[in-house]
Amino acid sequence: MRLAFLAVALAASPAAADTRYLIPYVEVGQAIGADLSSDDVVTWTQLAAGIDAGVSGRRAEGQISARYERRIPWGGDLVDQDMLSGLARGSIKLTPTLSFDAGALATRTRADIRGAAPGLYSSDPANISNVYSIYLGPQLSTAVGPAQLTAAYRFGYTKVDAPAFTGIAPGAPRLDYFDQSTSHLATVSIGTRAGAIAPFGITLSGAIERDSATELSQRYEGEFGRVDVVQPISRTVAIRGGVGYEKIKATQRDALLDGNGAPVFDGNGRFVTDPNSPRRIAYNTDGLIYDAGVIWRPSPRLELQANAGYRYGGETYFGSLSWRLTPNSAIRAVVYDGVSTFGRQLRDGLAGLPTAFDTGGGGAFGQQFAGCVFASQPATGGAGGCLNSAFQSITTATYRARGVDVVYSRTAGLTRLGFGFGYANRKLYAPPAAPGITLFGVIDESYYAQIFYARALSRNSEVDANLFVNYYDSGVPGMQGVLGAGATGSYQHRFGRLGTIASLGIYTYDQRGFDSIWSLQGLLAARYEFR
Repeated sequence: MRLAFLAVALAASPAAADTRYLIPYVEVGQAIGADLSSDDVVTWTQLAAGIDAGVSGRRAEGQISARYERRIPWGGDLVDQDMLSGLARGSIKLTPTLSFDAGALATRTRADIRGAAPGLYSSDPANISNVYSIYLGPQLSTAVGPAQLTAAYRFGYTKVDAPAFTGIAPGAPRLDYFDQSTSHLATVSIGTRAGAIAPFGITLSGAIERDSATELSQRYEGEFGRVDVVQPISRTVAIRGGVGYEKIKATQRDALLDGNGAPVFDGNGRFVTDPNSPRRIAYNTDGLIYDAGVIWRPSPRLELQANAGYRYGGETYFGSLSWRLTPNSAIRAVVYDGVSTFGRQLRDGLAGLPTAFDTGGGGAFGQQFAGCVFASQPATGGAGGCLNSAFQSITTATYRARGVDVVYSRTAGLTRLGFGFGYANRKLYAPPAAPGITLFGVIDESYYAQIFYARALSRNSEVDANLFVNYYDSGVPGMQGVLGAGATGSYQHRFGRLGTIASLGIYTYDQRGFDSIWSLQGLLAARYEFR
């Protein structure tokens, strides 16, 4: 999987465009971690190699920031660790009508929403999983008479390592551990703008989607077809409406049971699938969908959409705001509602990240790219996006995801600023009669906020800071909420190709039923860049 990540990452920086920068590097550092609640102190050496690169041109744009790290402890309870982290996003226009997008992500995040919540992942592996995800696919957009035809295909793959100790009290209900999944999405639409063949714009669209997860042989199958109409009512305002048909079905097999009727787990703590069990329905909907809303576009820099309708057997609300406030700043807000899976939600979240992003803040302590990613060029690439809603809990179950994400980015002169916050709500679906499964009808929630600040002090030095807070509520009976908050800061100074880095981070989390945990980490490192 690590080689696959690097391959897709390099593909996201195609040679068809002129390279703006290409900076491989090696790094060595000494770190210390202190558990302030128990006065336990550990130290380790970090050896790392990585690459930062970006391209921008008429036909292609993309960026990659990837890093492999080896951590060697100096005694204590730590063990040797290997970690790959990074993000790559890229797009290339193969012809005037055909383009190709790709993205890759490697990061670390919490596995069980109920469990421990270490925010600085360098020295505390509790409830932490490595996550690797890629997506890629072509998109065609061409004129067909007065209409515009668009067709796209997107493939996604996600792999999650099983966590170690999760910090859950003995006897608590057992949740599933996600392993890996593949997904396929094909979409097509044809439409005309208002005034082309009628006073209103009209679009016909359809999609087919499949997702397969190895845990309990879970499958998601969905398809829809619909027609949408947009009617301008003034220079800046239009109303829209759509109606269609949708069918979604999610199924899975049972967990294998032992002689006492208890689920059997493999060596990684995952359910063993019973190959002889029937395929049970976890979620099923089939019928009419419709929605309507308003579009407000007072200028090319601002667009607001608000919609309401009927879908998934009940009311649905969704909308978006895209606003380039100044030539150097932008804000993006999304209200979403949809039936999803972890692999598909992460795939779509990754595809929504900018092709030019800020890499500062948090990388020294292992939590980079697991939250909000801010655009380094907000004037052209938008504000950025947050992956917090996907990482709220890593579950194999199909779920209905509802929430809101807001991201603001600003790059002006020597200063870069990013702010993101949101709320995520999931209703998890599972067969009510499936043995060993405890997720049926469970609703979990999370709230999150993050602030990033960086400023260049000179041509060769920079400081950055990252503040974040999260609250998780699993919804599982008897489980309490988990609150976590932290801050990191770094100072960097470059002497030509050689640079020095000093980082400090502090974090706390409160898991009900356990004592609050406070941790402090520091790092001194030297980096050599092969420019």
